Amino acid sequence: MSAAILDAGALRALDCTHATQALAAAEAARLAALLDGWQIEQGKLAKTFGFANYYETMAFVNALAFIAHGQDHHPELTVGYKNCAVRYDTHSVGGLSLNDFICAARIDALLQKAVQA
Repeated sequence: MSAAILDAGALRALDCTHATQALAAAEAARLAALLDGWQIEQGKLAKTFGFANYYETMAFVNALAFIAHGQDHHPELTVGYKNCAVRYDTHSVGGLSLNDFICAARIDALLQKAVQA
């Protein structure tokens, strides 16, 4: 995949079935390198986001939940007062899929728009 992964508005999570295979480790690493600050940790695509206060953290969590619902692809979240750790993997494939990277790019795009506003 090219820089298109960074154009999250044009991407939509795909339907995965049990026949869909997880991405190879090299491909997952290549895609992770295209994203800002995302890393593969223990087989999951992960990033921790920091905020100024609890209100901003919860606003992010709610916006992320809206994205996750629309994409029908839900991350694991650990929410603190000033941070939120996000971890994606695709249970149906037993590893990372393209959907994990699409949703990560959508979250990054959300934050870029918030900063510009």
